[in-house]
Amino acid sequence: MSQVLHTPPPGAAHSGEDDLAALAARHGLSVSGARPGLPEYVRQLWARRHFITAFATAKLTAQYSQARLGQVWQVATPLLNAAVYYVIFGVLLGTKHGVDDYIPFLVTGVFVWTFTQSSVMAGTRAISGNLGLVRALHFPRAALPISFALQQLQQLLFSIAALLIILFCFGIPAGPSWLLTVPVLVLQFAFNAGLAMIMARMGAKTPDIAQLMPFVLRTWMYVSGVMFSLDKTLRETHLPHAVQVLLEANPAAVYIDLMRFALIDSFHASQLPHHVGAYALGWALLVGVGGFVWFWKAEERYGRG
Repeated sequence: MSQVLHTPPPGAAHSGEDDLAALAARHGLSVSGARPGLPEYVRQLWARRHFITAFATAKLTAQYSQARLGQVWQVATPLLNAAVYYVIFGVLLGTKHGVDDYIPFLVTGVFVWTFTQSSVMAGTRAISGNLGLVRALHFPRAALPISFALQQLQQLLFSIAALLIILFCFGIPAGPSWLLTVPVLVLQFAFNAGLAMIMARMGAKTPDIAQLMPFVLRTWMYVSGVMFSLDKTLRETHLPHAVQVLLEANPAAVYIDLMRFALIDSFHASQLPHHVGAYALGWALLVGVGGFVWFWKAEERYGRG
């Protein structure tokens, strides 16, 4: 006897897959890890807002848990960085000349810059450094980079408390302009969170990017006016107009200058770049919203492979 093997007619395999898909849909089943629509994704993220804040607070608390001084390092670390920059740039390189209230000027720049720098570095490892959590639990992955940006915002608030003491020590009184720090921090947080999500997606695909980022961030810091007056430098040098526009529109410099204007009386509006408010809002919307959408588009791929 001979056995005849029959080849399934064309389209039979596809028909079986279609039947299974229809059966799954009829019983309310969906693909595991499928990316929800953007409105639904936002709703899921908002539903987990308590997890985001708790996760950020826990990471901040654990950051210095092994150190003897504990949470004191939350303020001591940026202050020590500011002290080093003061000696190297302010004293040895003379960038403090012609800048009123240089120490408050410098400390404000260091604190605000550290907020962005730390958000970027934490965002780079947000997915690749938490694969166990990503693979074990189902939740909107954007919660991770947002929580890391929130952690750095909490860190900045501790630093600002020390900054206010420094301002009082240098005879800078509180004024109505200090209220401007609130919208500035909101816009910078939106920018940092968007940037953290961009870096999280890039870091999830290419973990080695975390090794490159310190060099990129150091270069960015040097052109952001952290240790020197960007306005004074642009007035005294003859850079091409396009380069001047790029330096003035630099988002890190924009948020640093706005915080200096809000907190330091000797930092006047004439030292701010033109359209600084539009720059601050534009960067927050472009990077914050754009980074969120770009991160969402790869939601199905995080933690796989």
